[in-house]
Amino acid sequence: MKAKTITEKTNLHPRNLDRFGYDFEQLIKDNPELKNFVAVNEHNIETIDFSNPDAVKALNKGLLINHYDIQDWDIPKNYLCPPIPGRADYIHYLADLLASSNNGIIPQGETVQGLDIGIGANCIYPIIGNASYGWSFVGTDIDENAIQNCKKIIEANPKLIDPISLQLQTESRFIFKNIITPEDKFTFTICNPPFHASQDEATKSSVRKINNLESRSLATKTTKPVLNFGGHNAELWCEGGELGFVTQMIYESAKYPMQCLWFTTLVSKRDNLSSIYKTLNKVSAAEIKTIDMAQGQKTSRIVAWTFLSEAQQKAWKF
Repeated sequence: MKAKTITEKTNLHPRNLDRFGYDFEQLIKDNPELKNFVAVNEHNIETIDFSNPDAVKALNKGLLINHYDIQDWDIPKNYLCPPIPGRADYIHYLADLLASSNNGIIPQGETVQGLDIGIGANCIYPIIGNASYGWSFVGTDIDENAIQNCKKIIEANPKLIDPISLQLQTESRFIFKNIITPEDKFTFTICNPPFHASQDEATKSSVRKINNLESRSLATKTTKPVLNFGGHNAELWCEGGELGFVTQMIYESAKYPMQCLWFTTLVSKRDNLSSIYKTLNKVSAAEIKTIDMAQGQKTSRIVAWTFLSEAQQKAWKF
């Protein structure tokens, strides 16, 4: 019996290329190693085991080839292998946000420059942002190995050489300091902050997450922290967790009020929002927006703020 195709994923952004599910037949043509991981589940739908990091990586490779014309992409073992549909949603909602400051028109091209805080080893946001809208990016990270891997990805895909540049953040306690110079102007910042406050918290959460995924596929429970999307220490936790990181980001952003149109970050924990809004009011943000979005099985949101008045936003040169 032929496997059913997946119905429309209405929780994804309307422009998301995975809104109508995965075309596994095509994705396997693009990345033959994916074939080893695709199976038909009890609902007669083709899928992969999302608790298996190798399966997730093989799917990502297929999607990057198929949707974004990235022919050569890899990440080192134990680095974050992000779910591409969720990352693409952030980019598309960001495009809508920029349109709100540009008479409803999404600004396109390399003059639209983003600053990716914590690019990781995967280079995902710049790849999707450049392929979808032609934007250029500066990607920063505190991890030299992550930066080196992004460099490899960029060199292996020459169309990325001009639009994406990389910068190592040499002082891990800072976010924008050392990165934004007095002559820089960024249209936006983008960030997927470390979620947890400690290694132990990250490990426990990982075991819980895998057990949730496995319970849906009737697999046995695990007590071992296998990260389905991987993740290196700096990508998963930092002192103060998500709230500490975002709070630091807000205070630093206030030192560059006229050098960025929209500062943005993902916020996974709803409980952190009230504290984040208080900090944004403390630094006198001119406008604050919260954009709800689905991230896999859970709901997440983008918090965006600007120090520019409506007139200054309209005058921004894209």
